[in-house]
Amino acid sequence: MSEKFLTRMGDGERVRMDADEIRNDIREGTADAAKRGGIPELTKKEQERMFEIITDPSRIVSVKPGEEVIVTDDGHTMSFYSGQDGGGVGTPLSRMQAVLTYERACGADTTSMGHSDYSYKPVKPIINFEANDYYNISMSTTAPFFYGAQPNMGLYFQPDGPCPNAAELLPLGKIDEARKTQEDAAEHLTKDLVFVARKLADVGLEGLNFDTSGSAGDADFLAALRAVEQLKAAIPDLPILMGGAGEFIIGMHGEVTYKGKRLAGMYTHDQARIVEEAGADIFGMAVNTVTNKSVQWNLSRATTFLKATTRSCSIPVHANVGMGVCGIPMMEQPPIDSVTRVSKTLVEIGSADGL
Repeated sequence: MSEKFLTRMGDGERVRMDADEIRNDIREGTADAAKRGGIPELTKKEQERMFEIITDPSRIVSVKPGEEVIVTDDGHTMSFYSGQDGGGVGTPLSRMQAVLTYERACGADTTSMGHSDYSYKPVKPIINFEANDYYNISMSTTAPFFYGAQPNMGLYFQPDGPCPNAAELLPLGKIDEARKTQEDAAEHLTKDLVFVARKLADVGLEGLNFDTSGSAGDADFLAALRAVEQLKAAIPDLPILMGGAGEFIIGMHGEVTYKGKRLAGMYTHDQARIVEEAGADIFGMAVNTVTNKSVQWNLSRATTFLKATTRSCSIPVHANVGMGVCGIPMMEQPPIDSVTRVSKTLVEIGSADGL
């Protein structure tokens, strides 16, 4: 009887699979990414190394000393005081206490804060309060301290925002109207991103995170690119991390371009190039986890995209290893066995500059 290894599915379910099943998943995952992205598959040696990491009998695995990478985060300190439905543990901490705990007790490489909604639009009317909090906390921190949120262009559509809802216009066949309202929403979004960032820069902003750019499609990604370009022209020393929302940019508009390049359908290696061209300092790569596939299938796929992405640009690439991306199971509190295997693989095989 063949030996069975403990592994997980993309939804976190623990399963046992034999060596042939795991190797098949790794082969199929890298083949899927290579076909979709038009990029090379992982080599046989890399696939076998991934198999060794997945089947390591230890509960937790890690890289060798000296091979560690920087860890950035998107509002991780909120996990201390937010509820379980948001991946938090609900401890009675203020934002400052949470940031300092993360920095000093957990030894964080970088820290961050953001609005509880984690979108930039709600920050605009309360920017003076956010700037005050950021300033006070930054006076007590040592590690680089980012402010982060999602561009989240969806908030600019009715009933939450000023623009007609593109998702309602598209099913009616009103394609031109849907494209026009996305372009208008993108203009509003770019202005707000720049406004919030400049106000925070006035109080000594150490780093800015545009997290999950493109969640509302290609016009959303375009707005973030334009904001990066404008901010870098005005504040060239401001570090900016721009992260994607998935392995390819959804073409909700389909025709918007940045510097002559159409954004719809761009996979991570193309996203990295255009983000670098806009002036961002770090690209946060995201590859969505398929919940009915195994962790090794998802990880093989993500690593294939990452390997191509790190070779496509000269800025650092940080692989997103949050809930449901880059091989991590789709769970509010992902299991440590999967998180460490994913992290080790992305660094050793995918050449991630950070996580």
